[in-house]
Amino acid sequence: MAEKRRKRVVILGAAGRDFHNFNTFFRDNPEYEVVAFTATQIPDIEGRIYPPELAGELYPNGIPIWSEDDLEKIIKEHDIDIVVFAYSDVSHEHVMHLASRAHSAGADFWLLGPKSTMLKSSKPVIAVTAVRTGCGKSQTSRKVAQLLQEMGYKVVAIRHPMPYGDLRKQIVQRFASYEDLDRYECTIEEREEYEPYIDRGMVVYAGVDYEKILREAEKEADIILWDGGNNDFPFYEPDLWIVVTDPHRPGHELKYHPGETNFRAADVIIINKIDTANRDDIQKVRESIEKVNPNAIVIDGASPLYVDKPELIKGKRVLVVEDGPTLTHGGMKYGAGYIAAKKYGAAEIVDPRPYAVGSIVDTYKKYSHLDVILPAMGYGAKQIKELEETINRADADVVIMGTPIDLRRVMKLNKPAVRVRYELEEIGEPKLKDILKDFVEKCEKLKK
Repeated sequence: MAEKRRKRVVILGAAGRDFHNFNTFFRDNPEYEVVAFTATQIPDIEGRIYPPELAGELYPNGIPIWSEDDLEKIIKEHDIDIVVFAYSDVSHEHVMHLASRAHSAGADFWLLGPKSTMLKSSKPVIAVTAVRTGCGKSQTSRKVAQLLQEMGYKVVAIRHPMPYGDLRKQIVQRFASYEDLDRYECTIEEREEYEPYIDRGMVVYAGVDYEKILREAEKEADIILWDGGNNDFPFYEPDLWIVVTDPHRPGHELKYHPGETNFRAADVIIINKIDTANRDDIQKVRESIEKVNPNAIVIDGASPLYVDKPELIKGKRVLVVEDGPTLTHGGMKYGAGYIAAKKYGAAEIVDPRPYAVGSIVDTYKKYSHLDVILPAMGYGAKQIKELEETINRADADVVIMGTPIDLRRVMKLNKPAVRVRYELEEIGEPKLKDILKDFVEKCEKLKK
C-alpha cells in the first residue's frame, strides 16, 4: 500500500504568529509538510531559514522563508494544498484578498484559532491585547504589572515575538537589564517594548519557542502577563483577558483581523484616549461593545502625556519621531510626539521627508499616509543608522521623541531631544485595581 501523501502547506506570516502556529500545530505533525513560510510587513525577513533547531525532526534542513508577493507562484510550483494565514493588524478585506489569491491558485485557505494554538500555563495568565496597533497596550500592560506588584505578586511579562535576527539565538530570551538588550542585539521595536519593564525592575521574556518560554517564566512568576503585539490574540490561554480600543479609529474594532477576535472575547474592554478623542467616536466604540460583547466590563481610559523638558519645545522648529509600527501598519498619521508639539507651542513641525535616506525613503513610499512625522524604523543596525542620519540631516532645532524608548541609547543625535511618555489613567469607575483584586482573590481560592 502506497504511503499517504502529506498535505503540503505554506504559512503566511511576519516573523511572529506564523512561527508559533508552526510550533504548536505543525512541527511534529506527520500529516502535514510545511514547504515554506512567507514574509511581509517587516523589512528583510524573507530569504532566511527557519532553522532545524526550531523546525524539529521532520525538517532536518529547516524551512525557507520567501516573499508573500510570490504566493501564487509558490502554490503552483510546490503543489501547495493549504495556505495558512498567520499575521496580524490587517483589514478583513486584506485577509480575504489573500484567500482569493490562494483559492485562485488551487489551495485551501486556513485560519488557526485559539484551540489549536493557545498553550495552557500552570500559573494564572492575564492577557493584554488590542483591536489595532497603537491603541495603548504597552501602558496598559505596565499599569497591570504595577498594580499586581503593589499587591505583592511577582509578575513576569511575556511579550509577543519580534525575532528579526538570528532565530537560533532567539529561541528563549530573558531580559532583566540593559546589558541583556545589547547582548541580544535588540532592534528599536524590541527595546521599545522591553525597556519599560526593565525600568520597573521586572523580567520580560520573548523569543520564538513560546512553550519553552512559558515553562521558564513559570519558574519565577506568581502571575504571567501576556503583553500582546499588534492586534494578535494571545499565545496562552488567558484567565483574564483585557482588550484596548482606540476611539481615534472608531469601527476598526470590527474591521481588522484578529482584533475583532480580541474584542469579542474580552473580559475587560478599555476605551483608551478619551481625553483626546471626540464624543461621537467614543460613542461608536461603546455601540460596538453593546452590539458584540455586552457582558464585558468597560473601563474609560486616558493616556496623558508627560514631557521631560517642555520648555525646549515652545517657539522651536521640531522634528517629531513616533513609534514605528503605530504609524506604519497601525495606520496612524501621528502619535504622542505630535500631540506634545501642538500642546507645548512648537513654532513648526519639520517635514522629515526631504532628509530621509535609504530604507526610510522606502518607508514613506510604502506608507503614503505619512507626512510630517518620522516613524522610528529600526529593524536592524543598518536601518537604525539610516534613521540616525535622517534625524541628524533634518533642519530642526529640537527632536521630540514620541517613542517608548530614549533613542539616544542606540544613536548619537546632533540636536537637543525631548522625551514624551504616556501612561494609562482610568477615568471614573470601574478601576483596573478593583478588577485585578477580584481576579487574584479568585485565583487564591482556586489554589486552596
